Amino acid sequence: MNKLKKEVAYFMRRLYKTGLTTTSGGNISVRINDGEILITPSQTDKARMKASEIIRLNFDGSFENRSFKPSMESGFHLEIFKNRPDIQAIVHAHPVMATSFAVSHKPINCDLMGESRAILGIPVFAPYALMGTKELSTNVVEAFRNSNVVLMENHGIITVGKTLLEAFDRMEVLENCARINILSEILGGPVSLTIGQLHSIDQLLFSK
Repeated sequence: MNKLKKEVAYFMRRLYKTGLTTTSGGNISVRINDGEILITPSQTDKARMKASEIIRLNFDGSFENRSFKPSMESGFHLEIFKNRPDIQAIVHAHPVMATSFAVSHKPINCDLMGESRAILGIPVFAPYALMGTKELSTNVVEAFRNSNVVLMENHGIITVGKTLLEAFDRMEVLENCARINILSEILGGPVSLTIGQLHSIDQLLFSK
């Protein structure tokens, strides 16, 4: 268990150090079993996150470590895990470029390169709701029914994965993809891969 807590703390520090979130923003969780998760606490310095600060949280919302409180977004973490038994990790952050699309309500074109197509699929939007509310959890869960990457309107980004590394990778690749979208517009507009090229990528990736 301590090894898993160290991994969660490490990826939270990495999320901050790579500029994908701020000191007070973002949260990470991993599934322990069908009834428990580990999640980062609220009101702590993300750049110095320690394993001892990571909270073991039950699906009913109860927890033992009273020295720290679970992230205020623990509600949507729990609901995603309940509705997506195939995933083991969740990363929520506020990367500048990707979040710029979220607050503009504009989609990120992930069909510009094979990497983004393969890793991200098609990101979707979750309608805005006040942070920490049941409405937000409902909106997020619905968005994750057909995607592994969700842009939260006027809020931030959530990615999920079968491992914590996969969820983190999706966050990082999405931010790079968003940056490429913006910079290519400055250069006159991106040229997307053709339907035939996308089909070839999909065959290469998913026909095995």
